[in-house]
Formats: sequence, structure tokens, C-alpha cells
Amino acid sequence: MTAEHAIPDLVFTVTGVEPERFAAVPTLRFGLEIGRAGGGPVRSVTLTTAIRVDVARRRYDAAEQRALAELFGEPQRWGSSVRPLSWTQVTLVVPPFDKSTTVHLSVPCTYDTELAVTKYLRAVRDGDVPLDFLFNGTIFYEAPGGGMGTAQISWSRDARYRMPAGLWHELIDRYFGGSPWLRLSRETYDRLDAYRTGEVHVGWDETVRSLLDAASDGRKSPAVTDMSAPPATAGAPWTQ
Repeated sequence: MTAEHAIPDLVFTVTGVEPERFAAVPTLRFGLEIGRAGGGPVRSVTLTTAIRVDVARRRYDAAEQRALAELFGEPQRWGSSVRPLSWTQVTLVVPPFDKSTTVHLSVPCTYDTELAVTKYLRAVRDGDVPLDFLFNGTIFYEAPGGGMGTAQISWSRDARYRMPAGLWHELIDRYFGGSPWLRLSRETYDRLDAYRTGEVHVGWDETVRSLLDAASDGRKSPAVTDMSAPPATAGAPWTQ
């Protein structure tokens, strides 16, 4: 097989990250440079990229350790409890190139506080977030005789990148205004709404603060009416 018809050997480098402009939902755009270290020109690549947080690749101060206790337990157990957190998976088609090309990976950023990766990103406000990019997919190239050859991207191909932690917070605050969303069952929502109405609270923030203040003061919280509710399958409202 001649060099121009040999299977392309690809290498990947994450070059940067920035907020996606004018996106309907908060989205980060990572620059990805793909280079050909060997083989012939590339016709196209169907590329799947799994992104995860390599939690063990940075240090955490006392406040961060407390915030992350729900995910990993007490700090003295982190040696065995800390594991990488899956963030997302992105698939795209890379157009033809010879030596190298640059593409962009668009990663939507959810504010679902039930997800482990969201809890982690909320807890880490300073420094960098250590990310691993794991690549998989199919390379299409020109085979001998002018036909189309295919080859799989090796699982050993990956890249590392340290994303500024503040970038995620700035992006989320721009879309949500510093107001996280809390998912509740229908029954809990109805009871909370009845309490809010009975106590004549203006909004949800005031309502929850009232309950928290009563709990922290050791006082018995005002009665929350037990409303009959539809089955759980009826949906779970969100409050802000």
C-alpha cells in the first residue's frame, strides 16, 4: 500500500473553549485540532467524542471538599471514592482534509442540579476543571484503486484540557441569573404551594427561606397542608 493510500493516523488536540454566541441554551464551544501523523489524506471522519471530568487531577480547598461530600464522601475516603464524572458525548462529521483541520465541539450546559457533573461544576468555582476527551469513530480515506477505505479510530486516542472553572459559572449565570432550578414531585410542589399561599409569601425564594429559617432556629415549621396529588407519572414541576 502506497503512502497516499495508507490508513490515516490521527492525533487530536483541544485548542480552547469559549461560550457559543446566540445559542438558545447555555453552550460551550471547544476547538479541536485534528492532525494526520501518517497515512494518506482523509475523505471524512464520523467522530464521536466523550467528555468526562478527571476529578483526581486537581486539588480542592476545604470549602470545595464540603460541597463535594455528597458525591465522594468525606475527604479521607477520596483515595478510593473519587472517580471520573461523565459529562457528555458529541458526534459530528469532519470534512475532508490533508494535513490538519480544526472543528468545534458544541457542548450544551444543563443546570439540572440532580446530575453529578452539575453538582461538581457548581462546587468548583476557582482554578481549572480537568477534562478528558475520548475519541471514537470511523475514518474514510482513499483506498488503492480509487475506492473508499474505512478504519476505526483507536480507543487510545484521547486529549486533555484544563477548562477555567469560572467560564461555566459565567455562562450559567448569563442564562439563569444566578437562580438554580429545583426539581420537585407533584405532591411536594402542591404542598409547598399551599404553604406559600397560606403564609402569604410573595415568591418561592421567600417561601423556602421561611422553612429553612424555622428549621435552623429549631422551631416547628408552620403546618404545610397535605394536598391530594396526582400519581407520580403526572410529572414533576420545577421551581426557581
